[in-house]
Amino acid sequence: MPRADMKTDTNITLPLSFIVYGLIALILSQFILFFSSSSLLSGQFRIPEIWMSAHFLLLGFALMVAMGAMYQLVPVAFLVQIWNEKFGFVQFFMTAFGILFLSAMLGIKPNFAVYGGILTVIGVFMFLLQMERTMKKVEKKSMMYYFVIASLSFLLLAILAGFLLVWNFAFGGIPNHEAILYTHMTFGVAGWFTLLIFGFSYKLVPMFSLSHGFSMKRAKPSLIIYIAGLSFLVASFWLPVSFLDILGWMLLWAGFGLFVLDIKEILQKRVKKKLDKPFIFSLIAIGSGFLIHTIALGFSLFAVHHRDIWSWLIFLYIMIWIIFSIIGYLYKIVPFLWWTHKYADRIGKEKVPTLKEMMNEKLSIYLFILFSVAIIGIIISFSVASGKLLFIFLGILAFTSLVYGMSIIKVLVQ
Repeated sequence: MPRADMKTDTNITLPLSFIVYGLIALILSQFILFFSSSSLLSGQFRIPEIWMSAHFLLLGFALMVAMGAMYQLVPVAFLVQIWNEKFGFVQFFMTAFGILFLSAMLGIKPNFAVYGGILTVIGVFMFLLQMERTMKKVEKKSMMYYFVIASLSFLLLAILAGFLLVWNFAFGGIPNHEAILYTHMTFGVAGWFTLLIFGFSYKLVPMFSLSHGFSMKRAKPSLIIYIAGLSFLVASFWLPVSFLDILGWMLLWAGFGLFVLDIKEILQKRVKKKLDKPFIFSLIAIGSGFLIHTIALGFSLFAVHHRDIWSWLIFLYIMIWIIFSIIGYLYKIVPFLWWTHKYADRIGKEKVPTLKEMMNEKLSIYLFILFSVAIIGIIISFSVASGKLLFIFLGILAFTSLVYGMSIIKVLVQ
């Protein structure tokens, strides 16, 4: 058993470094997207500016925030100490510079992106080593442990496939570029991010809703079925077998559905009847993720293979499932993290702000509404082929991202 005095918290500067970097990358990615609106309208997703925006969003924001959150949540959730915090700071700078250089070069000079890719791969390997050494110390292996291990495994596979892609940009010579691209996206988006959100939702949803007495009985089949779905879907990129993608999406849909049923049970057994608005946004993101899986399964069953349609579906998968989940959880995690660090020891000794006072919940409502309106507006703009509408809604998305980032950073100066 872990010792009662074991230090399970992390130097707060480490997770916050990742999170602040991620917020800056989020803002940058959305403004790049805003200035690339004409390319989006014409269905040109595979151009340097879009790749730059996508990598700032998925690597700079989502990956870096996920890493920062894990530096804080893994010790708390599993009652272990981070293996080496100094190594963590070195890893932060290596990964941060690698992502910056990789993303910028994808937009400016793609054949130079391989050098940023090398630094990013090194940074991710350092993170994986950190997590491997830390998770080795876990004594009680819950289902959340296996979700985290699975997500880290897919991160490794995604980063290796991504490195093959940037190597091809620079030097060529590697066949099946298209299959590698789809594999990279599937392992990264559906493997790493989705399984990580699944795993930590089993910790965060009960914590934010004050739920007790739930079973998590569907967690194990959800994990197994979802991984099987990922395997069949990736196999469909490499093998000319028509039913593989249908089977893959059926299993992914079923695995996600089991996760949704577990979350529903957790919420049914909550003590806290009035949930905080940012947390509700994360729950809406879970429902949106299941909806996207349902649509994808339908497209697969009815042989809808139009590239533009699937490109926009991937965009929705990333935005309303992964990004919305992260920004909802982050609006709860950062105030809690900062309040615990700064004020927890002062309770009873002096007047301290409450956790609720550190969050501007009214602003969060407006922000989350604007995020949703922007995404819906972008889809409508694309449907009616209106450049002006697309420009407006991408502008709303960029502006909302800026205000969101500033509101999170504002918490850290209280």
